Amino acid sequence: MLLVLSSLSCYRSQVRAGVRWDMANLGGEDLRSQEGESFLYFAYGSNLLTERIHLRNPSAVFCSVARLQKELKVCFSCMEFKDFKLDFGNPQGKTSETWHGGIATIFESPGDEVWGVVWKMNKSNLSSLDKQEGVKSGMYVPIEVNASTQEGKEITCRSYQMTNYERAPPSPQYKKVICLGAKENGLPLEYQKKLNAIEPNDYKGKVSEEIEDIIKKGEAKPH
Repeated sequence: MLLVLSSLSCYRSQVRAGVRWDMANLGGEDLRSQEGESFLYFAYGSNLLTERIHLRNPSAVFCSVARLQKELKVCFSCMEFKDFKLDFGNPQGKTSETWHGGIATIFESPGDEVWGVVWKMNKSNLSSLDKQEGVKSGMYVPIEVNASTQEGKEITCRSYQMTNYERAPPSPQYKKVICLGAKENGLPLEYQKKLNAIEPNDYKGKVSEEIEDIIKKGEAKPH
């Protein structure tokens, strides 16, 4: 099953780790025309949580909450118009050794929507982001997505879609990280309710110490 991720909406400028990135400066910025040392990345899964994305990608700076749009450009080529829905599964039929359950992706679903976070990142973290997403092994493929902020700014971001996966529920820990990230960054309450309503698997074992640590830090934050 080949699935495709898309874009974003809902605007908010914020201070993150002492750095403020104003989405008004983005204008109609396009991923292909982004020059210099940075790029925009749209996260919809575990990378919603600041502590999670900073584990491997410390340059990430919060830009905006956003919703995936219908217009999607895949691999900088053919343009398609689709709606999307969040899904979970085992890439290539293999359960994640990190998360012990299904991991996030999206699929075509008319009338549905996916919300997420736009991060501004240094290009020095591009390889680490690809590695986290398992690009080399074929777990995910990088795609180009269109995003529309709450103020109507249209931007283009890098994101990832899972290819060839078997549907499977997430572990309680993976769901927790996603929900903490959604709450931390103020995703719409109705969407947060949908995330909280996701039924996890029955995994009762442990996850790595670094994952336990980011969960504790996420839970300790004032919201």
